[in-house]
Amino acid sequence: MEEYGKILIIAMPIFLTLIVIEKLYGIYKKDDTAPLIDSVSSISSGITNSVKDVLGLSITFLSYEWLVSKIALQHLEPSILSYCIGFFVIDFYGYWSHRLAHQINFLWNKHAIHHSSEEFNLACALRQPIASLVNLFTFLLIPAALLGVPASVIAITLPLHLFLQFWYHTKHIKKMGFLEHIIVTPSHHRVHHAINPEYLDKNHSQIFIFWDKLFGTFQEELDDVPPVFGITRPANTWNPIRINFQHLSLLIKDAWRAENWKDKLTIWFKPTGWRPENFEEKYPVNKIENVFEFDKYGTQNSSKLVYWSIAQMLITLLFVSYLFDNIAKIGLPNIFIYGFFILVTIYSYTELMDKSKYAIFWEGLRFATVVSIIAYYGDWFGLNHVFSASNYIILAYLSLSFLITVYFVTIDFKTYQNQLIKS
Repeated sequence: MEEYGKILIIAMPIFLTLIVIEKLYGIYKKDDTAPLIDSVSSISSGITNSVKDVLGLSITFLSYEWLVSKIALQHLEPSILSYCIGFFVIDFYGYWSHRLAHQINFLWNKHAIHHSSEEFNLACALRQPIASLVNLFTFLLIPAALLGVPASVIAITLPLHLFLQFWYHTKHIKKMGFLEHIIVTPSHHRVHHAINPEYLDKNHSQIFIFWDKLFGTFQEELDDVPPVFGITRPANTWNPIRINFQHLSLLIKDAWRAENWKDKLTIWFKPTGWRPENFEEKYPVNKIENVFEFDKYGTQNSSKLVYWSIAQMLITLLFVSYLFDNIAKIGLPNIFIYGFFILVTIYSYTELMDKSKYAIFWEGLRFATVVSIIAYYGDWFGLNHVFSASNYIILAYLSLSFLITVYFVTIDFKTYQNQLIKS
């Protein structure tokens, strides 16, 4: 946990810098593909995922280390060769776990968050799941285990492999010549994120595009079919925690409402989107039928709300950075209390972004959590040793945040709505 936290402290400012560069480039080219509020939601999703990973909130039923100990035909030392083998096998593992997440109903729940943005930009790459609490696909790493690739090599290569998938989430890089035949490019990945019928469930590869060509899931980006992004059952919320469990919620409701036991049991393993017969009429859900005729979610916002949301996200990143840099010092079980605070924080300000009146409740819960922590420990997880006035600053910030939330819910949202009606 501690090592991964240190890696993220380095990675976070790099990702943020690239997101800002893409935003400025889009403005310069008069082709801004990164609306601010959408980017805040995406980055907030990345925060929830990284906190989940750092806290170790995932269960692996079959560990890679155990696999190596039982089936390795030889034992390699960490070397350029073992890293190359590990990277190649991880990419094979990534293709199939990614493809199955698109094809099996209950697995889609952990992946829908990544596709939930109706934009396509670097920030949306950070929409990663917190619902992936169980790792089912370690068996796909069997080729590496047979060859004896050390577990330490896999542990280092996995996050590197994930980070290398960041750059191709952009509309500003067009087709890349001969590289289109070798690696996943922005053009390939635009196809993957698109909801056009021509593009659905294509291009699952993560680094090397030849997996899609080998297994029959490749689709080139067509000049006459501009990709439209999102999910066919749109999330209609900026709250990444709610998005993480929307599909699961629908599956549970449909399984409960199903009249026969076969449907109750098999709905989980059916193709993604499958529902029992007549359920679309009996229990309709919002679904995009024509990809060129739908309204994107949450495009009308006051500038005050947008800028306050950005401020909340940046302050949250400061809290997260302190957590990641002090995991050992904070220790168990306090890191889980800290993690709870981060999740409540993100839930609160993204509910406000949704213009929900319940944002006041969540902001109140956040304030009460902080007051309780400081009252009990006398300090914010040792921060007073670094900065003696930290308690007062944190409490002042939380107090201001609560008052601003009340202002938005009771005054700003109504005022802005009236202005839209008049215009």
